Amino acid sequence: MQLAALSAAVLLMASGAFAQENQGFGQKLGAQDVAPPGDQASMGELLSRGYEIKAAVPNGNKFVVFMQKDQSAYACEMQSLTASRCGTLN
Repeated sequence: MQLAALSAAVLLMASGAFAQENQGFGQKLGAQDVAPPGDQASMGELLSRGYEIKAAVPNGNKFVVFMQKDQSAYACEMQSLTASRCGTLN
């Protein structure tokens, strides 16, 4: 039940991120793709760069969300509904 609720929340956040115009978050259209320092990023940054959510699994009282774009993959730890930290898997 908790997984379904979190999955719904993540999907709503993801669809909202695509629907919003750039208001100081992420990169502007046409900007050069710059990798975050230390191969870390937030989930919002990855969504704005075209990464897709592939899976979400519970990890204690938090969730780990796996995101992928082409041959690049990240694992993101959801710290709260609005905060996450992601690290590259490859």
